[in-house]
Amino acid sequence: MYQKTILSLVAAFLVGCGVQTDVATKSTMFQSVTQKEAVLLQEGKDKESCPRCGMNLPKYYKTNHSASLDGKTYQYCSLHCLQEHLYDGVSLKNPQVVDVQTLQFIDVTKAYYVVGSSVRGTMSRTSKYAFSTKEGAEAFQKQNGGEIVDFYKALEVAKKDF
Repeated sequence: MYQKTILSLVAAFLVGCGVQTDVATKSTMFQSVTQKEAVLLQEGKDKESCPRCGMNLPKYYKTNHSASLDGKTYQYCSLHCLQEHLYDGVSLKNPQVVDVQTLQFIDVTKAYYVVGSSVRGTMSRTSKYAFSTKEGAEAFQKQNGGEIVDFYKALEVAKKDF
């Protein structure tokens, strides 16, 4: 019993420290990419962290969004955190999202979002993954469920988190 408690505490600590493997299943999180694969658009010592919640951007890369404000680029771990910044009443410019397939940033208005799939989301119980092509979104949807929507509908779903 004592060993199980210690192992549970160590697992919780490792998850909190940004380890990219789910300790319970020993599987890599879908959202994660390696440091090399992640495109970081922010600058400074905290460029790997979401400016809203502090989560590690490569760990949650496949749900990353970015936008500019007053000439500075912000990179968020999720649509939830982008929406939280918008909720502050700011006017963000050039919003982008990571395409799950290419791992490149694309214009949010050209993305096909799969909302509510069985794949775990970031900062929300309702997952939101973006694709640059409808075919990519449909293939993901066929395997994982969810609804294909545009950015504005995905943003409406994200607003319900608050």
